[in-house]
Amino acid sequence: MAAIDDLVNDFLSQKVLAISSPSPDDPASNLNYRTLLKKGCTVYALNPEVDTFDDMPVYPDLKSMPEKVDGVVIITGKERALVIVKECVDLGIPRVWMHDSMGTHPRIGKGISRKVGSVSGEAVAMCRENNIMVIPGSCPMQFIGDIGHKCMRGFLRVIGALEV
Repeated sequence: MAAIDDLVNDFLSQKVLAISSPSPDDPASNLNYRTLLKKGCTVYALNPEVDTFDDMPVYPDLKSMPEKVDGVVIITGKERALVIVKECVDLGIPRVWMHDSMGTHPRIGKGISRKVGSVSGEAVAMCRENNIMVIPGSCPMQFIGDIGHKCMRGFLRVIGALEV
């Protein structure tokens, strides 16, 4: 399996991404959305219950987006992650990143990860069965964000929570 750094570099080198969010006031998805925009990506918001965010359209599903995306950051519950991955399979979207701020193999905060993380074992398996590159945890902000997020990445790496 590829090292997380290789997977992250590939994912973050893409120019057209989508980010799913559980609600318009979710700090994690909003921060990721805005940071990827500042990085120069085209970013589409995905949420079936919202029409706009930051004066931009929000799409109910991936097929409604004006162009095919290169990858999807999933920042929702596990149940929604599976629905989104099924769409990725149907549309041939080659990359998925399931958000979990505690890493890809949480060593601390496991209860929090199980409750609020986006990583679904079934969705990860579906990605792998369909040749979709998947990052099963961590957060883009830990690689392109502020110093606090980068320190979190360092800590997670030291305790073995960023293994793939």
